Amino acid sequence: MKTIKFKYLFIVIAMISLGSCSEDFVDITPKGSFLSDNYYADEAQATSALVGVYDIIRKNSGSFENMIAVMNAGSDDHYAGGGSATDGEGIQAFSKHRLTSINVLRPFWTDHYQGIFRANTLLLKLPNVAMSDNLKARFAAEAKALRAIYYFNLVRIFKNVPLLLDPLTATNMYNVEQAAPEAVYAQIEKDLLEAIAVLPTTVPVATDGGRLTKCAAQAMLGKVYLYDGKKAEAAAVLAQVNGTPRQANQYGNKLLPNYNDLWVFSNKFNAESLLEVSHTNASNADWWFWGSGMDEGNTLNVMVGVRNYSRTSGSTAADLAPGWSFDVITQDLYDAIKTDPRFGATVFDMKAIKAAGQADYVAGYQDTGYFLNKFMPRNSDKTTGGGAVEINYQQNSYIIRLADTYLMEAEALGSGARAQALLDAVRARVGLPSVPVTLAAIKNERRLELAGEGHRFFDLVRWGDAATKLADRGFVSGKDEIWPIPTSELQGTKLKQNPGYN
Repeated sequence: MKTIKFKYLFIVIAMISLGSCSEDFVDITPKGSFLSDNYYADEAQATSALVGVYDIIRKNSGSFENMIAVMNAGSDDHYAGGGSATDGEGIQAFSKHRLTSINVLRPFWTDHYQGIFRANTLLLKLPNVAMSDNLKARFAAEAKALRAIYYFNLVRIFKNVPLLLDPLTATNMYNVEQAAPEAVYAQIEKDLLEAIAVLPTTVPVATDGGRLTKCAAQAMLGKVYLYDGKKAEAAAVLAQVNGTPRQANQYGNKLLPNYNDLWVFSNKFNAESLLEVSHTNASNADWWFWGSGMDEGNTLNVMVGVRNYSRTSGSTAADLAPGWSFDVITQDLYDAIKTDPRFGATVFDMKAIKAAGQADYVAGYQDTGYFLNKFMPRNSDKTTGGGAVEINYQQNSYIIRLADTYLMEAEALGSGARAQALLDAVRARVGLPSVPVTLAAIKNERRLELAGEGHRFFDLVRWGDAATKLADRGFVSGKDEIWPIPTSELQGTKLKQNPGYN
């Protein structure tokens, strides 16, 4: 795991020099290093530095402490699970809402600030790089959009965070103070607006898969506006993303006809995907550098897999690899989704499979018998290359997809014909009839449509529902909506702890 402390995070870091761009843009294997003082001499080095900025986005589903696994665990849809009550201390603590400044998952702070540092450094160096002005503008737009995404995660999780727009130096890094959340949101919105004006409308997937587009940045801006309470602005920009419900938008994006196809390993960068994290086995990651940033596989897959899964002779059960049984599904989510057409894609009902004699498993901690099928580790997806099989799964994960933006626009609108059409489109895709558009209906649809994708906790907090829905987890209103600042980030700095935490 990464354990870089705040005060060390901003010391000049090594940037990576990368090979050719024959693979997806963010899937290139590191092949050496340069110190930033000697870096950014030409387009190749600037490209390598930009890939370094993108690298942090893999936190969505890469490494043990990834966004989806962790944020799922803190919601009412999942328990932390795992092997025991001490398996992944920070995940267990968040799931039970017992976070402290000691057990808080520190990489959620340090990794995002590492991405911000890299973006700030690239933006500082770009004007003097020997490359075309158009390419400089695009690189700057991508760096700003990524910085915005990393700050969005930070302000949602910690709320009171420093706003750093230049790389820190040895002389000023101890004088940093937290900014007002309003200032952080204003900068996020500014970065995204500036990026939208420059980013391309499409990218060639074969060489640039995973790079930001105008549509992706607009989708993120709409989401940011919604969280910032700017519903009119959110609805306006999300309308540009969504277009006419059920039809392709201006960029060619549309809902996939079959919901199950969203979770097919090979269906990367599909029409519904607006921004996704690209995973690969190309780094041949092994345990000794797992979580260091050099591993490029999807760790979420093995984390949510069924512990000691084994099929019986002649079984027709799914051909899965065994996993670690994190993010087990709660009975509450099971009951909510059991009659919904999305049940099969979402829930792997190991309880029923075992009862039918099709397969067996070892029950992990907080076992319910229900697992997250969207990200099951499938033998057909396993790497045949080097490194540890468990940390080289290649399924991409969505940062944001069209069904999500449909429902966010409907929420921002609140009522009316367009909100109704957006809600109906999401339901019609899975064969469900229309229901009157209300906030309650939109909340329910988000839960079932996006189950297990890491959004639920943030949704509950945004709606003010967390205290009620998470009461049995020990959630304390006015405190547990945000995390404590890690102790290591407070020592020797001017940062102050969040309210309610020691």
